[in-house]
Amino acid sequence: MSRIRSLALNSAAHIRFVLIPAIWLALFAYSGRPIVVAAQAGGVTPELAWGGIFALSLLPLLPLLARRSGDLKRQSLMHWAGYSTLALFSLLLIFGLLSDVIRVFDLLIRATIPSHALSFAVLGASALLSIVGLLQARCPRVKRVEVAIESLPAELDGYRIAQWSDVHVSPTIQRRFVAALVEKTNLLNADAIVITGDLIDGHVDELRDQVAPLADLRARDGVFYVTGNHEYYWRAGEWAAEVERLGLTFLKNGHRVIERNGAKLVMAGITDPVGRGTHKSDPQLALSGAPENAVKVLLSHRPQAANAASKLGVDLQLSGHTHGGQFFPFNYIIRLFQPIVAGLHRVGRTWLYVSRGTGYWGPPSRLGVHGEITEVVLRNRSI
Repeated sequence: MSRIRSLALNSAAHIRFVLIPAIWLALFAYSGRPIVVAAQAGGVTPELAWGGIFALSLLPLLPLLARRSGDLKRQSLMHWAGYSTLALFSLLLIFGLLSDVIRVFDLLIRATIPSHALSFAVLGASALLSIVGLLQARCPRVKRVEVAIESLPAELDGYRIAQWSDVHVSPTIQRRFVAALVEKTNLLNADAIVITGDLIDGHVDELRDQVAPLADLRARDGVFYVTGNHEYYWRAGEWAAEVERLGLTFLKNGHRVIERNGAKLVMAGITDPVGRGTHKSDPQLALSGAPENAVKVLLSHRPQAANAASKLGVDLQLSGHTHGGQFFPFNYIIRLFQPIVAGLHRVGRTWLYVSRGTGYWGPPSRLGVHGEITEVVLRNRSI
């Protein structure tokens, strides 16, 4: 019986080994048809054009290979080449499907839309929107959100929290990007700055210089940080020590009490559920010993902690993780899997704000889902 099971597992592995590359190549072949048409119009032979599509289908694998390189410049080049190709072909796939729908409709009504014209339109639109998506990814905007907290003390009315989430400092998001975020955030003159996880995507020894501008973040009551799931892919303990060295306060299932003329605000934070051992997520521990009459803010990378937060009397939870779907059309598809994708929502007694993310992960695109530095303002208007 064990031999039969072993043979079945091997057979399934072989099928996946063949099927997954076949599907991958088929998607690139389907999406790349406009490129072939454009190449042929320029005098390139079909064989050479299809060979180019095959070569392009291999580029998205470069980021996987880049992990073996200790050179950040080489990693950056490989990441940009691979993920930019993936972003372009994602759009080519969407517009290719749309063009085929138009072709079918064209046949049904016996119109005469030139096939070449559709191919060039698909290629042009995909290239243009790839650039738009890149600009939206590289230029996060400040988004102001007012949250009405019931019974908020007058001393805390107008309290401002600047939030980053999902920056993903990596081979394509480096020191220059981080320094620009720091400068833009400091201009807000916020009372507190919070980073709700997935700050990095790499090891400390590779990215130490890239995150160094974090030391320049300035807020009256401090800069607070919690881990996301990606920190645990890159030795979260080392990153916790590094951000604290840079002057940030790591809230590992803990809290700090902030006072304004006797009014108290609790800034609490939990680790990501991926964490284990001393990093195991524990909302109850995070709020243990917090003043009962204080306004409670919880930092949690994942929005799913809001149900537990509500039971613990949290007034506001700040989260990220979803990226808001990051770019079209995934900003719509993600709604099938995530009950709360972005924005301000009510969960029990707790307000939940989910950031669309400040950086990006993978393809350098935020088409239709602009990156954000969130300025959260607490108000004492009754709910």
